[in-house]
Order: sequence, then structure tokens, then C-alpha cells
Amino acid sequence: MPYQAPVKDYKFLFEHVVGFDQVAHSDKFCEATPDLVDAVFNEAGRLANDVLAPLQRAGDLHPAVFENGKVRCSPGFADGYRAIADGGWIGMSSAQENGGMGLPVAMTAVVNEMMAGACLALQLNPLMSQGQIEALEHHASDALKEIYLPKLISGQWCGTMNLTEPQAGSDVGALTSKAVPNGDGTFAITGTKVFISWADNDFSENICHLVLARLPDAPAGTKGISLFMVPKLIPDADGNPGVENSLKIVSLEHKTGLHASPTAVMDFAGATGWLVSQQHAGLKAMFTMMNNARLGVGIQGLGAAEGAFQHALSYAKERKQGRVPVEDGTGTIADHADVRRMLLTMKAEIHAARAIALACGVAIDLGDALASDEWRARAAFLTPIAKAYGTETGSMVAALGVQVHGGMGYIEETGAAQYARDVRVTEIYEGTNGIQAMDLVARKMMDGGDVAFRMLDEIEEYTEAKRQQFPRMADAVWHACETLREATEWLVGQKNMNDRFAGAVPYLRAFARVLGGYYHLKSAVADGGKAARSELAQFYIFRLLPEHTALLAHAKAGADGLYRISVDDLSG
Repeated sequence: MPYQAPVKDYKFLFEHVVGFDQVAHSDKFCEATPDLVDAVFNEAGRLANDVLAPLQRAGDLHPAVFENGKVRCSPGFADGYRAIADGGWIGMSSAQENGGMGLPVAMTAVVNEMMAGACLALQLNPLMSQGQIEALEHHASDALKEIYLPKLISGQWCGTMNLTEPQAGSDVGALTSKAVPNGDGTFAITGTKVFISWADNDFSENICHLVLARLPDAPAGTKGISLFMVPKLIPDADGNPGVENSLKIVSLEHKTGLHASPTAVMDFAGATGWLVSQQHAGLKAMFTMMNNARLGVGIQGLGAAEGAFQHALSYAKERKQGRVPVEDGTGTIADHADVRRMLLTMKAEIHAARAIALACGVAIDLGDALASDEWRARAAFLTPIAKAYGTETGSMVAALGVQVHGGMGYIEETGAAQYARDVRVTEIYEGTNGIQAMDLVARKMMDGGDVAFRMLDEIEEYTEAKRQQFPRMADAVWHACETLREATEWLVGQKNMNDRFAGAVPYLRAFARVLGGYYHLKSAVADGGKAARSELAQFYIFRLLPEHTALLAHAKAGADGLYRISVDDLSG
């Protein structure tokens, strides 16, 4: 079954669950009417279904290659990229004065999910550009904006992010790339960067690299990092691509998945760069890009999950195997209880994770539209949850997709395994999910848990109001929320940060579980308690939500037990 963008699901969430009406009623986004949302989603759906989805399998079988110092992309990717660029999809949320559409981030998130579900390897390219655009809009000089933003937004040029070095992975402060002033306002950038997604292609006029490096007088650690724009081709006086810069691709990585997305080792040998933002303030500017990308990567996980689910559902509805235990059923494996359990789990997890991600997008939009610190704080709190839960859902759903296929899922020709291979990296890049969880329990709890407690108050008020209409479901969500509140109180009371870190991952997942229950309940209420969404909500609330109890027990166990077994004992 070819991928079909789930446009109805997005519209339902916008209208009934994540509060997009608040965004549409703001002065900044008043043009985001229901008619416009429908038109954008329908058109993006056609792009995903008809143009991008056919590239998914072809890109895996015919990966990007590095030949004679140049990258040759997978067949059809140039046309697919051009369709994305010509449709204006790269600059959906970019400022109109720079050539963008100025639409809400929540709408961009939906479009990005459609594209990721259709072809994750290609969708990663515009995601990188979108993050770079946001970093430049917030931090670059007017001169840099004038040269780079219109071309990045139009898709003429593509953007990348160059953080990681061989000796400095998640520890960005350990990077050693150097930036030496040239005396003319530019800098000579020297160093090696690894894991550079879409470091080059054969379909855009220029590649714009944002590079982290140190100035000669830079202090040690993260406080001494600056950010530079280092283009592949140096713009001439008219802003058009000119002479080649002193940078090159050394090699492409041989990856588990995302074969059509060229991931490179890059060498900068005195390449000409321009400072973005202030000296030694590069990490702040880069985090603007990374925070955009973290929500975007969570969305990538959801896209892959949706594609894997549709693939598995189609197979389950056709495959006949064993005696069917259901009278008047389909006569296929979809009637077997365990297969039905897997399919419902996939669908329920996607709905919960999608609601969390879009609620995060709405919070970003309201923080922007209303200049509201409270909404900005909520967006910041939801970002690591959306990233981690979205990508874990992608990997889990893709793995279940292989299982639904049985032995055929392990055979590459079915395409089921590709989803699992492609999505796996989303739990790693843009900050591993462990780092997301540590960020949640540390930096995002510096307010003493105020944002978390306000969200829990909101959930409990809603469930109390719905107890008469949906007593069992509302009561289950309320009690889960109260258990999460108690765990959060314990968490913010821990002065030893390692005790927080020891349970950070299960805590984040428990928070996602409770948020998922809340959003499923809201879906059931909007559904009138009678149709499929209500049944799906019951499945999630009574079968998946109870996992929060075990997760929170783990979250509160502290760090001591992790260290009573030595590293040497682990190998004994």
C-alpha cells in the first residue's frame, strides 16, 4: 500500500485537541483560517503521496554515492527536492519579508511529518535548511540575512549544521576547530567535522554550512564557541555563487539506514567564513537551530511511524495465515488477537505522540504571537518530550511493523525493515534521547517544576470536568496525573543531580504517557464517545497508560544502585 498522508487526523487534532484555534485567533497568525489549513494540508498531502513516496524505496536501493570528489544523489531526488522547494514548503514558517510564508510552526510540523512519512531521507534536507533559516533570522547580521535567507527559503541553496567532531560528540565544548581573523571581517576556518547530514548534493546551487569553531582568544568549554557561515561557493558581489571555498568532503558514512541521505566527514582548510551573532556566543545561536530541529526530529519519528503502520496494516489486511478466531472477520491475520494488539498499539502511540508534538508547535506559536513567557516556557518543556517520545514511537512502531509481517518483515524486499533502519538514528541525532531526558529533569526543572505542575493542573482540571461523561477514562487519567505529580515533587527535591539523571529517561516517558492519556481523552470527548477514536482512547488509557506506574518507580530509584555494580563486574 502506498503512503497516504493522514490529513483527517491532523485536522482533527487541530480542531479538537491541541488548541490551534488560539493560534489562528492571534493577530500574528490570523490568516491561518480553517480553509487555509485545509488547503495547505491537502496540497502537502498530494506532494507526499504522489511525488515523495515513490522515492522511499528507490533511495534505499540506490543510495547517494561519493565519486570524484562530488556527491551523486539517489535517482529522482533532484525532482523531489525541486517539488518541495517550488511549493514553498521550506520557508513555510519563515518571515514574509525574507520570502517565507509566515505560517505557524504547528502547520510546518504537519507538513514535515507528511514528507517524512513519504520519504524520510529526502525530508531531512529541508529540515536542515529550516533550522539554519531560523538561526539566521534570530542571530545573523542584516548583510548575511540579505545574502542567504532568500536563497535558503526558496530552496536555491541548502543549509547544514556542523557541530560534531571526532573527539567531541555530545560534548560540544570539547571541539577544537579554529577560526582565525583574516583582517577583512572574514575568518579562516580550519577543522574536521563528522556526521554532517546532507553535506552536499547535486541539485542545489550552493551549500551553506553553519560551523562551530573557536577564535584564538576563546575561553575553554562551551563559553568559547563561535558560529560561522561557511558556504561551499563564496558569494560574489551580486550574491551569486562564486569561487570554491577551501572545504571538501572526505568521505560518506556507511550507515544502517537513511542510505539516500549523504552523511559526510568534512574538512575545512582555512575556509572563508563569516561570524554569525557575537564572538563566543555561537552555542546560543546554534541552539536556536537545534531546538527547531529537535521538534523536527520528533516529527520525523512520527512520519516514519505512520509509514510503517500503514505498511503493516496493509499487509495484515491481505495476509491469510492460521485459523481465524473471529466470526465474520476479515479472514486475515488482522483478526488474530496479538496482531490486532500490535496494530492498535501502533495507532494509539502515533496519536499520542503526534498530539504532544503538535501541542509543542502550538506553544511555540503562541509564545511568538503573544510574546508570552509562559507559552515559551511550555514550548521549551515540551520540546525534549516531543523529540524523545516521537522518535521512540518511530522506532517502536517500525519494529512492530516488522513483527506484523512475520518472517517477511525480515526480508528486505517487503520494505518493512527499511522503516526500522531509517528511523533508528532519530533517537540519536540532535541530542540523544538520554540527553533530552537529562535536559527535562535538570534545565527544564530549574523553575522548581512550575511549568510541569501547571500542565498537571490543567490535566486534572480537565479530567475532573469530564468524570461524569467518561468516568472510567477520566478517573484513570486523573490518578495517573496525580502519581506523576508526586514523582515530580520528589524529583525537584533531589539536590544530587545524578539521582535525577538516573531516572530521567523513565520519567520523561512517564510524562509522555500521561500527556498521551490526556490527549486521547480529549479525542474521545470530541468524538462523542461512540466512534473509533473513543475505542482507541480506551485502548491507550487502560492498556498503555498503566505503564506510568513502573516508569515512575524506576524514575525515583536514584543513582546508588547503578554504581554498586562496577564496570569490571559487568564483564564478569
